[in-house]
Amino acid sequence: MVSYIETRDLVKVYQLGDVEVQALRGLSMKVVKGEIISIVGPSGSGKTTLLNIIGGLTYATAGKSWVAGEDISSSSPAQLGALRQTVVGHIFQTLNLIPTLTAYENVELPMLAIDSPKDERKKRVTDLLNQVGLGLRMNHKPDELSGGEKQRVAIAAALANDPPILICDEPTGDLDTDTGAKIVEFLISVNTDMGKTVLIVTHDPAIARQTDRIYRIMDGRILSVQRPSESEEAGAEMRIQMYKDRLAETAQELEDLQKAYNEQRITPGTFAERWHNTQQTKRFLEEELHRMGV
Repeated sequence: MVSYIETRDLVKVYQLGDVEVQALRGLSMKVVKGEIISIVGPSGSGKTTLLNIIGGLTYATAGKSWVAGEDISSSSPAQLGALRQTVVGHIFQTLNLIPTLTAYENVELPMLAIDSPKDERKKRVTDLLNQVGLGLRMNHKPDELSGGEKQRVAIAAALANDPPILICDEPTGDLDTDTGAKIVEFLISVNTDMGKTVLIVTHDPAIARQTDRIYRIMDGRILSVQRPSESEEAGAEMRIQMYKDRLAETAQELEDLQKAYNEQRITPGTFAERWHNTQQTKRFLEEELHRMGV
């Protein structure tokens, strides 16, 4: 199989004051065109850093990267900008929607950046919003939409310029279980029906099991690569570890939410929605681990 996305011996070092943090430690991976893969691992393991390098948001300190068959290791900022506009669509847990723009305008924005003709923009934006089930909400601004609706707008915006690759960093992290499942269902249809190559960073074993391959990252290295169909025993061990990793992080998320609310950095409505969803996730993880005898 020919690699469509490949990293070889990636190293990424951050300087935080006097402290040197090595986020990636010689990480190598290969993704075949048309695959949907998941990347799992605890917070701080290097998952987001890896996506940021593949997606042209940052440079590696050392090593090489190929995206859509092109070596991007020494690309200029302008070349990486073009990569982000036409080759790689980005979906983040923290939505990058502009609050003063409507859903239509948020999806149209990437097309304006590459000077797409007006008639082409109108058709493409309308089609995408209809595909994600928001045809009747296209004139609403983000604060008039639910969390799931906002994420669907973000997906439509990521697909606006028809990129062959979609990278998703915790796309369901702030959503309740049912809404998150619908978002994953749509991402899988993006892969199967639209032929996009999709990379998903996730904490959720249920999401990971729906992908072609699961990359587990620990301390900036690939710990294992597994297909969901492989031995049930190995799959169970992986799910237990993922549940443990995620459960350990929910307490910190709740603490951070409470602090953000106390400091008035988020609205009461946002706090209530995210607190409820995080508590729901925590209960689910505890119940699953109990069911699995842990």
